[in-house]
Amino acid sequence: MKQLSLLNTGKLFVFEGPDGVGKTTLCQEFSDHLSSKGITNQILSFPGQKKGSLGKIIYDIHHSRLDVLTDDIHPTSLQILHLAAHIDQIEQQIKPLLDMGTSVVLDRYWWSLYAYGQLNTVPDDILESIIQIEKQFWGELKPEAIFYIQRKEAFKLSKESQQLNTRYENLILEHPDSNIHIVINDSTLDVTIQTLSKISSKSTENTIPSRINHITNKQANHPSKLAKLLKPTIVYDTYWKFAVERQNIFFLRQKQERSPWTSDPILTTYKFTNAYRASDRVSQYLIKEVIYKGSQDINELFFRILLFKIFNKIETWELLRSEFKDIVYSDYSFNRYDKILTNAISSGTRIYSAAYIMPSGGKSSPHNKKHRMHLDLIHKMISEELPTRIAEARSMRAAFELMKEYPSIGDFLAYQYVTDINYSRLTDFSEKDFVVPGPGAKSGIKKCFQATGGLTEAEIIKLVTEEQENEFERLGLKFKDLWGRPLQFIDCQNLFCETDKYSRVAHPEIQGQANRTRIKQKFTSSPKKIEYWYPPKWGINDRIKKN
Repeated sequence: MKQLSLLNTGKLFVFEGPDGVGKTTLCQEFSDHLSSKGITNQILSFPGQKKGSLGKIIYDIHHSRLDVLTDDIHPTSLQILHLAAHIDQIEQQIKPLLDMGTSVVLDRYWWSLYAYGQLNTVPDDILESIIQIEKQFWGELKPEAIFYIQRKEAFKLSKESQQLNTRYENLILEHPDSNIHIVINDSTLDVTIQTLSKISSKSTENTIPSRINHITNKQANHPSKLAKLLKPTIVYDTYWKFAVERQNIFFLRQKQERSPWTSDPILTTYKFTNAYRASDRVSQYLIKEVIYKGSQDINELFFRILLFKIFNKIETWELLRSEFKDIVYSDYSFNRYDKILTNAISSGTRIYSAAYIMPSGGKSSPHNKKHRMHLDLIHKMISEELPTRIAEARSMRAAFELMKEYPSIGDFLAYQYVTDINYSRLTDFSEKDFVVPGPGAKSGIKKCFQATGGLTEAEIIKLVTEEQENEFERLGLKFKDLWGRPLQFIDCQNLFCETDKYSRVAHPEIQGQANRTRIKQKFTSSPKKIEYWYPPKWGINDRIKKN
């Protein structure tokens, strides 16, 4: 049985009462109230409504009896099924959410097992045993507040509601506690919500459920420029808070501070890229070991950059470098490179990074191995003078269009490759001229905004990048930039992708494009120290030394 950490946890708010008193509506309104105060939360219900869950199956058994059931279920069996659903939610959803700092608004509690069990004449001794089993799983975890909802009109209409109310009231008498609040839901919805808000204000005013989502308690009022065009969700604030916390981690590691570098459980557990793309380990290796070591001839630069980036794996580059005195295009041999990579694959070595899904070229490719198609592609690009044409391009977009002309290079890869080329002396494009959102960024944008105001994803990234100073100020955040370099389009594009991943755990109720529900890669700290160094044309390397 998982024990809930009592440090930095979210809070549990329970809504109880008979059917027909408005619990579902009040749960949603109360959740919105918590969100307006900057408190990350999720609505759950017993036995459960999540598609495919044990709770949903039991809900369907109870309410529709499902098509496969032809006989009535014994009342005790039904309550034991509900107990199983409760335990599953406590262990699989409620405790993990609270432990990561997300508050839970729960529709029903173990009280329902008791009240409905008595109504359905489950023997008292058996019912008590069922309740005790559930209490063992709750352990020391107690609700911050239990709102018992009454509605006189519902009691007039239903004899069952009257009977249930009597049983619930007996429970309240047996469990006198200041955190139990009887709420009469006979007035307007606004009046009832005001009552709930007043009751909960003492509980929530000091609640900081998550390091990311509550770095500040400052009210998050969206600036007019964004609010007029877009409808931000709570994930949008998380976007900026993620950027701040991830950058804080970067500087702590850069200064060789000991871990833990954050108290955020999601950032501690899972792998995320840096706020600045160029600060990532692979990008740093590309800049220092690939681009600025070796000939600065146009073709040689292009060859090294594309050869490294297509595989995007440090180990693959070092494998090739161990076999050749120098990795140079002037000495390039398809057969020699192919032999080394083929042998590596045969020995079980992965030569491609998992960061990008690299297309194989499809049926039209004359090669039966993906790496052979890519080796041939690089040679084709250079033989057709693509490096020179990119060097002569007037904008990043123009270079992007040239790159896209080649097979297997779509929008996302073309943009990534042009960005990598722009780290070198081959080009000197402004990174604030052009952006292409990848699939992850598009999903992140969908989570951050309920509406797009007619803007494309690229236009949203541009607007968000332009508003970065205002947004940090709005949220009361102190963002430490990259030694004077603000976030660029490519960085804000990446941050949308990382926020999409982060919110799978922090905001699982908000869906993106792919509806992914978990983060695959776990964080492991590398023992290798990185001496950070950036393209000299950025003019920040001297500042790093002084830091």
